[in-house]
Amino acid sequence: MSAPSLDHLRTFVTVHRTGSVTRAAQLLGLSQATVSAHVQAVEAAVGFPVFDRGRTGVTTTPKGVELARRVAAHVDAIEDALLPGLAESAAPAVHVGGAAEILSVKVIPRLGELIDAASAPIRLAFGLAQELLDALAAGTLDLVVSAVSPQRDGITAIPFYDEEFVLVAAPAWAAADPEDVPVVAYAENLPIVRRYWRSVFGRAPSALRIAAVIPDLRGIRDAVRAGIGMSVLPEYLVADDLRSGALIALEEPEIPPLNTLYLATRSGDAERFPAIAATAEALRRIIS
Repeated sequence: MSAPSLDHLRTFVTVHRTGSVTRAAQLLGLSQATVSAHVQAVEAAVGFPVFDRGRTGVTTTPKGVELARRVAAHVDAIEDALLPGLAESAAPAVHVGGAAEILSVKVIPRLGELIDAASAPIRLAFGLAQELLDALAAGTLDLVVSAVSPQRDGITAIPFYDEEFVLVAAPAWAAADPEDVPVVAYAENLPIVRRYWRSVFGRAPSALRIAAVIPDLRGIRDAVRAGIGMSVLPEYLVADDLRSGALIALEEPEIPPLNTLYLATRSGDAERFPAIAATAEALRRIIS
């Protein structure tokens, strides 16, 4: 059985929202017979009834409700994308991906500069590096601020910023041995903490105790500031707290651990699309 057509799904969603074949026919400019035929086509395709018919209208079945939840937003998005004149009237947006923390802390406060540079709307997407690079390769994103060096055909990456990492805790832990301070971690396997330990102490941590796992560096900062324990965080995220004394550095290595960020684009896009090139230059200026 073939999948329902977009027209049939649009009719199904409209009937679901209005609870009436008559009203749906009016909104769609179709006859009631055509609306009923579209609904029957959807039911034949999915293999179950989507509406219970009654004297006062129709009621969506539980399976029909679930189908509407899955498809309604997609039907709306396709219709919006195909509205007459939309493509001509709207400036193409530049889609930028990166870790939520660095985009929120460094880019969003200066988003106006990015919009002015691009002369186009900006769309931000948060995620992990590999997921964002997949989206870049697929054409969903135009630029990615990546915490890993992309090793992919068709993607060009320029190193442009070194994140400096700091082992921080609340002042109450000032006299403690770092090995005895509980950890507020990004993940159970302590990826950031382990990298810091190897870089600064020349070995992996052996007996650290995890107090909490928070998959957001800003949340980790707040928990550490509240005295829960210690963590390793990028300097840009804790600079104000270090200056105010809300946080202290438990170690001050001569050469702090660094992580290079890369600005990645699809190869050739910066040359073909001035808005992408201008956005990339503005990102380098804002983040650096």
